[in-house]
Amino acid sequence: MSSAPAPARFLTPQAAADLADVPATSRWASNGTVRLHALDYGGSGVPLLMLPGITSPAITMDFVARELTDLVRPLVLDVRGRGFSDDGEGYGLGAYAEDTEAVVTGLGLREPLLFGHSMGARIAAVTAVRGKAALSGAVLVDPPMSGPGRGPYPTTLDAFLGQLAQARRGTDAEEVGRSWPRWPARERELRARWLASCGEAAIRGTHEGFEREDFFDWWPSVPVPTALLYGADSPVVTAEGAAEAARALPGAALTEVPDAGHMLFWDNPETALGLLREALRGLLG
Repeated sequence: MSSAPAPARFLTPQAAADLADVPATSRWASNGTVRLHALDYGGSGVPLLMLPGITSPAITMDFVARELTDLVRPLVLDVRGRGFSDDGEGYGLGAYAEDTEAVVTGLGLREPLLFGHSMGARIAAVTAVRGKAALSGAVLVDPPMSGPGRGPYPTTLDAFLGQLAQARRGTDAEEVGRSWPRWPARERELRARWLASCGEAAIRGTHEGFEREDFFDWWPSVPVPTALLYGADSPVVTAEGAAEAARALPGAALTEVPDAGHMLFWDNPETALGLLREALRGLLG
């Protein structure tokens, strides 16, 4: 007997209305048949293509992007299977990197910087190593360092799917706050309204990749200039992981963000944003 298909992704009218308060324009590119959506914050600076995490549609990084417009031109991607972007046939790092390259080309981004958080940091690393898109540098934030022989990713697949089920049946900022008590109210509200736009297959495929694909297969070959930010209290980039990253790519600039776990910008927004701005200034300089 075949299993029932996973529930479809959806956005409520209340979620769509959030876009009215976002100072960005929707832009579109395609990788084959996969249509990819990004929020473009405009400006004349160097493009900064931002790649969010496993359950983070583009809008959930609005509060980061809008604080960078004096330095760069931020664009935040709805990674395939999330937000307004299409689902895809696969959710491995190769497919994600191809999408990133397609956005750089399709939107005419000239030598952009890449920024990635969590899953997005892994995508940024692979894209940089592939070298198919000309880049000015990259900032990787708390990339999952799990993989074969390295132990599991600290958040289980069941936990992610449980949060997705809450979003599908209808949740609110208060319930989200039980899992993420430090987050600002607006960010909890956005997660409550937008998580249902993430596909189950995308979450499953990405989480499988956290266990199957080793970040350190790519990290030592990431071209410099590059920077890596990580939370001082992160279970994803531990002190041991940060030390290994420093040894493997000595030309990278590593910065520990105090009083923050894996979700640096949500846990300690002011400090994390300040350190991100410093990292960007270093790359721009």
